[in-house]
This record gives sequence, structure tokens and C-alpha cells, in this order.
Amino acid sequence: MRRTLREFEDRFNRKFNYPYVFLNDEPFSDEFKQSISALTKAEIEFGLVPQEMWSVPGHVNETLMHHQLDDYASRNVMYGGSLSYRHMCRFNSGFFYRHPLLEKYDYYWRVEPGVHFYCDLDYDPFRYMKENGKEYGFTITLKEIPETIPTLWEHTLKFAHEKQLNTTLLRFFGSPEGGYNLCHYWSNFEIASLNLWRDSRYQDYFDYLDSTGNFFYERWGDAIVHSLAAGLYLNKTQVHFFEDIGYKHDNFAHCVNDGIFGKCMCPEDVGNFDEMFGSCLSDWKSFRTEGLQWDFRKNGDQIVEGRAIHNKKFASL
Repeated sequence: MRRTLREFEDRFNRKFNYPYVFLNDEPFSDEFKQSISALTKAEIEFGLVPQEMWSVPGHVNETLMHHQLDDYASRNVMYGGSLSYRHMCRFNSGFFYRHPLLEKYDYYWRVEPGVHFYCDLDYDPFRYMKENGKEYGFTITLKEIPETIPTLWEHTLKFAHEKQLNTTLLRFFGSPEGGYNLCHYWSNFEIASLNLWRDSRYQDYFDYLDSTGNFFYERWGDAIVHSLAAGLYLNKTQVHFFEDIGYKHDNFAHCVNDGIFGKCMCPEDVGNFDEMFGSCLSDWKSFRTEGLQWDFRKNGDQIVEGRAIHNKKFASL
């Protein structure tokens, strides 16, 4: 975290001094607090995640849950056997924006330990989002591991049909005929409006997904949940690709090539994922919403057909 914070301060926050909020399911040690505080002049708050935001809810069958964890682990699905990873995904899907320490904020930038930033940022992305009507911002969009979300698309379509939603952006993620294409915005980098998640429409979506128990029976990630929610409730003009923010998480990087006089420096041994297999960026750039209205108030039969095709696709994997 210290290495990441050092880069984040040097590239951006030393110019703007935005406050930090650190949340953990266990109390932070004094050593952690002191070592983090030494790196910035910005205000820092350290908070504890309440147990009700980081625990198995009562409606989940824990016997079935542990059977599923063992099954995922036996198939070597990434984080498949991890209960703590599921708590993290559920927390980031439905609770972080309700934490008391975030109540006073309208926007957030999610910064995870171990990530890297490769470009100096001389403008305020929060102000840019607000002034340009942007609700969600990303740097990397990629395809999900299909085994982790076998029923999420089906449940999303069912929810949209029950709520009689009308959307265009959801078409970026799939269609009634072809099912879910596995694309999503990678949420380890997010600059977004907290009010997007505080909206009762999103809360309804999360509550419905949570009622299925599949954050624990399957391995639903918050990146997919946030992405499909954006598809349900936003249009493309409200989602922003931060092309000028060089970023790396794990083995995936968005590198900015701005020449020898620019303010970006992506290491030579780091490849630009934007143009690699599994990236959805070219699809995002070419995606046009004209004529792609998806009206769940009229297409009930078509939705059912889409779910059936989707299930067949996953059954064949």
C-alpha cells in the first residue's frame, strides 16, 4: 500500500490533497496508520467495516456454500475457494458506499494496494466527472472468467424484466440472442459517483442479487455487478474511459504512449493490455447506442429465449 500511495501522491494527489479513507474488516495497526500517514499531507481516516457488511447473511445455506467453495477450489477457479474474497466482492457491490465514513462524499477513486500509476495527472478527475455529467470512469475493460458467474446474466435480465427497464448500454454487455459476452469494467480502478450506488434503483438490483445467495454459491465479482448496473441505468455518455491515466493491476496494464515529451512512463517490460486478447476496449470504442434500445417492457418472450441460449453456452464449457 505504501508503494501504491507513493505513486498516487507523486502522480496526482500532492497537487490536490484529496482525503483518503481506508477500510478494513479488522482494526488497522498503529504501525500501518503511522507508515501510511508519513507519505501524505492529506487528511486520512481509518475505518472498520461493520460485521453485518462482512459476514454470511442468514438466508445463505452455509452447508451448500462450503460445498460450492470446495467445488470451485477443486476446479482451480481463481479465488474459487476463498470465502474472504466473496465477502470483499459483496461488500464492494452493496455496502462500501453506505459506510459512515463515506457519507460526506459525492465521488470516490478506488485505489488498491499493489497497483501502479504511470502518468502525471494535472487536472481534477472528480471535477471533470461532475462538470461533464459522468457517473462512472474506468481504465481497463476485459472479459470475466465464465465459471464465476454462470447465472448472473440470467438474473440481471429477470430483474430488468420485473422492473420493466428500458436501456441501451446493456447491449454492450450482451444480447437476448447471444447471452452475456463476459465484458466488464475492471473495478479495482474506479472513479465514480457514490450517488450512482446510493440510488434506490441500484440498491434494488443489489438486494435482488444478494437474495439469490450467489455471491457465495457462485463467485460473483463486484466488477461485473457494477458493470451490469451501469448497463441497466446509464447511457454511454455517462461512462468515461480515462485514456490519459496509465495504470496497472496484477498483469494487466493500460499504457499511455505520449512520446518523449509527455508525462507518462510505462515500463518497457509492461505490455499494453488495450490491444491484447481478452480486452473489450476496441468493442467499447466502437459501440454505438443508436438503434440498440432494449425495452424490457415489451420483450418478455425474447428475454426468456435469451436466457435459454445463455445457459446452453455455459453448459458447454
